[in-house]
Amino acid sequence: MTDRTRREALAGAAALAAASLAGCADAVVPGSDEDGDEEPIDRTGEETVSVSVGADIGFDFAPANVVVDAGTTVVWEWTGAGGGHNVVDTEGAFESELVAEEGHTFEHAFAESGTYTYVCTPHQTRGMVGSVEVVE
Repeated sequence: MTDRTRREALAGAAALAAASLAGCADAVVPGSDEDGDEEPIDRTGEETVSVSVGADIGFDFAPANVVVDAGTTVVWEWTGAGGGHNVVDTEGAFESELVAEEGHTFEHAFAESGTYTYVCTPHQTRGMVGSVEVVE
């Protein structure tokens, strides 16, 4: 295969991929709001709440958004899918280490009310973000 033929084949594949994704831009995931963000799951009344790291195809938190009472501990547990992940609060309140190992856990107790947005720093551009809303 010549370099020109290879470039043409790659250009054709890129155009096909772009065309197949074009209709997905406005798609809304079931259980999400109109922006595609997952609706928060109410976990008030629970002392400990679990969140999977590397859920679905390996690049999600599940559930991604939760509502908890002040004093609740959230425990993130790695699935082992999607490579190395971490859990980093965007405002610096907490940060786990970068881990790929299934079964690894990281926990944080939420004492103060507010909304805490967190990301997996290697995969945040893939939409691997979540939030914990803490209520009184």
